[in-house]
Amino acid sequence: MNRNSSSGASPRSRSLRPPSALRVFLALVAFRLANALSLRTFFQPDEFFQSLEPAWHVAFGESQGAWITWEWKHHLRSSIHPLLFSAVYSTTDLAAQVLHLSAATRADLLIAAPKVTQAVIAAVGDFYTWRLAGLVYGYRSREAWAALALTVVSPWQWFCSTRTLSNCLENTITIVGLCLWPWEWSTSRPRPRDSARKGDRDWALIRLRQCLCLAALACILRPTNILIWATLASVAWFRSSWATRKVLAREVLICGSTVLFSSTLLDRLFYGVWAFPPLRFLYFNIVQSLSVFYGKNDWHYYVSQGYPLLLTTALPFTAIGLYRALTRRQSNGGQASMQVQLGAICLVMPLTLSLISHKEVRFIYPLLPSLHVLTAPTLVNFFLPAVARSSGSYTPRRLTLVFLLLANFVIALYTTLYHASGTVEVLSYLREQHQSHNPDHGITAGFLMPCHSTPWRSHLVYPNLRAWALSCNPPVDLTDSQKAVYVDEADQFYDQAGQFLRTHMGGGLRHVPRKPSYITMTTNPSSKSIITASGYQQKFPHDWPDYLVFFAQLEPTLKPLLRSSSYAECHRTFNSAWHDDWRRRGDIVVWCLDATEQQAWRSILETGIFLLFPVVVIHVEMVAIAAVDDVDPVVVVMALGTS
Repeated sequence: MNRNSSSGASPRSRSLRPPSALRVFLALVAFRLANALSLRTFFQPDEFFQSLEPAWHVAFGESQGAWITWEWKHHLRSSIHPLLFSAVYSTTDLAAQVLHLSAATRADLLIAAPKVTQAVIAAVGDFYTWRLAGLVYGYRSREAWAALALTVVSPWQWFCSTRTLSNCLENTITIVGLCLWPWEWSTSRPRPRDSARKGDRDWALIRLRQCLCLAALACILRPTNILIWATLASVAWFRSSWATRKVLAREVLICGSTVLFSSTLLDRLFYGVWAFPPLRFLYFNIVQSLSVFYGKNDWHYYVSQGYPLLLTTALPFTAIGLYRALTRRQSNGGQASMQVQLGAICLVMPLTLSLISHKEVRFIYPLLPSLHVLTAPTLVNFFLPAVARSSGSYTPRRLTLVFLLLANFVIALYTTLYHASGTVEVLSYLREQHQSHNPDHGITAGFLMPCHSTPWRSHLVYPNLRAWALSCNPPVDLTDSQKAVYVDEADQFYDQAGQFLRTHMGGGLRHVPRKPSYITMTTNPSSKSIITASGYQQKFPHDWPDYLVFFAQLEPTLKPLLRSSSYAECHRTFNSAWHDDWRRRGDIVVWCLDATEQQAWRSILETGIFLLFPVVVIHVEMVAIAAVDDVDPVVVVMALGTS
């Protein structure tokens, strides 16, 4: 199956001697580790609330303050993904205890451990993208290396692959499964029935079982993944002999049942009752149409936004590669057949998902490795002559290559370091404040933001750092008429902020505390009983917190409402230069009740340092990590955005 599509080039120029596969994999692991540990922006709530929060709950217990969303309470999600990270948390916590690490170091490790785990998962996905391209074009081909280069320089991969989304794990499982899939079953080449050695047949059967188990696992994690495997299985079924069909049907039944049974047992242990999440997922999201509660999209979303976001600068080359793969003749046996099938799944999945009102680009993320494989020949044909030859006629192509690489770099840098960075950084600030004040009692925080705007316990870490945030539970089990008038808590706040604060906050606007709880507890320990993080989070009405966190666009609303209170600004950090949600625009602002911190912050603003550049504005400020009588300023970069 080794072949090269470039014509007119010598064999030496069309192939490369591959280095050790182990070296390639280790290099990819190092690359993704750097990727994961440098990531400091927020993308989707599911990155935390559908993986790390339930994992924290399993690892550390109910009282530790993990936010368990409605999906978990109604058994919509498979337990496999959070159980993976609960094992990571438990192992990391045990290591911290054995090494007698400080609380701050332990917190840093607990935040980093899931990133490291996901970095390895992402590296496996990169590695098998290269392997799949090798299966299609030959392991020494330029196309195989081009596919690897595409995934390495992809802004989307840098932005998304090391996040703890189930889609990222699904993506890796899918590409590994594709490498194990028996592509020869769907080729038009005649296959000898008896000439194959028994050892080869046994090995092929083992690979098939591995593939089908991975496919079943991907479908358990994300039920929509079945679209990929149903497409491939359909082609194999119609192109293979009856003997092969019987093998396929038998192994699908065996492997699918085994994975399903194992998953059901894990869900029983996780939920405490018998549950079948894939069925409940489909029931709630399709029958009850609850997914629409989180937004509707145009029918052409995956074409007009999904593919452009996934592919960015590679999009024109992918369009050409996909067209050529789907329209080429089947004369070249295995290669042509594999390209056609990869192209088919890249069309079937988005077309089918377009029938559902709620759409997100990450839903088609498992297609990205296949798209990179199909893009590789076009990329090689266009850029290889410009790189391999010194002719001046190829200068425009060289400049195009440099421009595309620079564009990828800028996009990756901005989306992973700056855009929506404040919603993550503010939790670091709160952890620092928790350590600076009375750690035994802890601090309290309230988030007046759209629901799930920040990570939660996976980044707050300390159980004594108690917090609440606005919720947005969907209208579960309500009638159509009730759904039509249903308004969640976050929308209630943004519709009528003043009325919300009067009715949803303890004491309303007339009885706001004058001092933070960590001071009143020190001077008068009996003044307030300490409740658990989970209890504080669920308490209604909400307590006025020591720290009030919100987006800057809310300042004009809150200032007149809280003018007579003790709240004042004590921290501000850049979040984004623009945002499509008006509620999330501007910096992240923190108001606190501590007069000492407020004074320290005013001093910082008076002596703040501003470094101005033509395009980028860097706002460097001093962050006061203040105890009641002692202020120790620490310099950090607070904001970076486009002017």
